[in-house]
Amino acid sequence: MTDTNYNKIFSGNFIIVQMIKDRLESEGISPIIKDESESGRLAGFGASIQGFQELYVSNEELTKANAIVETVNKDLENKE
Repeated sequence: MTDTNYNKIFSGNFIIVQMIKDRLESEGISPIIKDESESGRLAGFGASIQGFQELYVSNEELTKANAIVETVNKDLENKE
């Protein structure tokens, strides 16, 4: 088992990930985006789910980042 200083806080489509990323950065949090489909494309392989990404933040920023993700999810639910 590997030990890491980062935790996944969200996974979903590109648009929502970018929205959360922008809000995190506006609060001084530096997220990492993992995009398996883009990595596969660059390596010459196809991807099963286009536009699916994962968002990670450091352990120190986890609590604040989770609150921002919850806020974004609530905002999106209210728009439906």
